[in-house]
Amino acid sequence: MRTYHQLTQEQRYQIYALKKTGHAGSEIAEVIGVHKSTVSRELRRNRGGRGYRPPQAHKLALERRSKATPRIRAKTWATVEKLLRQEWSPEQISGRLNKEQKISISHEWIYQHVLVDKCVGGDLYKHLRCQKQRRKRYGTYNRRGKLLNCHSIEERPAIVTHRKRLGDWEVDTVFGKDRKQALITLTERKSRFTLLGKVSQRSAQAVQDQIYRLLFPVRDKVHTLTSDHGKEFA
Repeated sequence: MRTYHQLTQEQRYQIYALKKTGHAGSEIAEVIGVHKSTVSRELRRNRGGRGYRPPQAHKLALERRSKATPRIRAKTWATVEKLLRQEWSPEQISGRLNKEQKISISHEWIYQHVLVDKCVGGDLYKHLRCQKQRRKRYGTYNRRGKLLNCHSIEERPAIVTHRKRLGDWEVDTVFGKDRKQALITLTERKSRFTLLGKVSQRSAQAVQDQIYRLLFPVRDKVHTLTSDHGKEFA
């Protein structure tokens, strides 16, 4: 019997990237390591009016899961929310409830509850300790990471537009929920052949190194590389 596992948000970003580059459901399933019916179910149940988008899909899945699994009583959630507003961490809440009231609720469940609350307009996330203070800056403009001496896409050779040869690549990034890790996608325009690679940090050097690693085995089929103006391509 096949065991069903919930998709992670990272897998949903992978589905989005592979679908965007023209891969079939069975190919996507093979890449992310799930059954093809899981992919088709995901694309059917968690799409919105503008198509399939990872953040929205993850939100829908979490909301459905919280409604479909009422194993934690409303009174318990009320206690959790009260402690969160007192600046308790999910880990502390999980440990205290288990020790004092014999209530088993993992810190992962509490984080998911906070995420669902945020998606529907709640403010529980503001009480998490990992919140960072943002300072408003006056009289300065941050130009770090901007691409210098950019060339417009209109300046590309006409042969790239017409897809008459192999070796013209488009590069893009799909970011994870923490905006630090990312999936690099390299798509050859004529064949639609796609290369995927992961970077653990959102830096131009990390992205450059991963692109080099991905393209090195096919370096004889690289003529042009087109990206957007994202800072990670600086």
